[in-house]
Amino acid sequence: MSDSSRSVTWPAPHWFPKLLLAIYLLVFIICAINPAERDTWVVENLPIVVIAGVLAVLYWRGVRFSNLAYALMSVLLLMHTIGGYYTFEKVPFDWFNNLFGFKRNMYDRVAHVTVGFYAFAIIELTDRLGNIRSRFISYAFPLCVIGTVAMAYELIEWIYAATAGGSAGAAFLGSQGDIWDAQKDMLADTSGAIFALLLYALVGRGPSAGRRE
Repeated sequence: MSDSSRSVTWPAPHWFPKLLLAIYLLVFIICAINPAERDTWVVENLPIVVIAGVLAVLYWRGVRFSNLAYALMSVLLLMHTIGGYYTFEKVPFDWFNNLFGFKRNMYDRVAHVTVGFYAFAIIELTDRLGNIRSRFISYAFPLCVIGTVAMAYELIEWIYAATAGGSAGAAFLGSQGDIWDAQKDMLADTSGAIFALLLYALVGRGPSAGRRE
């Protein structure tokens, strides 16, 4: 940790992030048993395991977020793990699709929205560190980060689908025949980020942001 970050007041250890980690590990173990397509399960879970691992290491080293930030970030971990078990287009999600009249399975699109939830933790972190003076940039930065991640992931999907081919490639791509799937996924990611930033503006602003336990 740098000298500039040692003076930052981080939230004290709390049971809530540990509970979320325990729930994620339980879901991961259950979904690791006989998934629909093992190859798809592996590639879908790799980035999620990395994210969970990074958050756990940061927490252990004292770099902690608010409970609300952890709650928001956990949604992607859980949804993506479940999606990897079924493959996203086959997750039982009829109740949602029928409720809004969607003809395709929208589970993957909803999961993409939760990618944007990480914007809450990003702005919470930059506010606490105080390394962005402009309020406009402090909100624009997380939005740009999420947009970049969204674009990068769509490229990874394309490369894997083209390389793996077959059912595994199609399952990982998850376009369900929609030629604009990549663009819609990126819009969903960005929409989730906008929601998270609006939520932060309502409940997370101020010098005490991220210290509520």
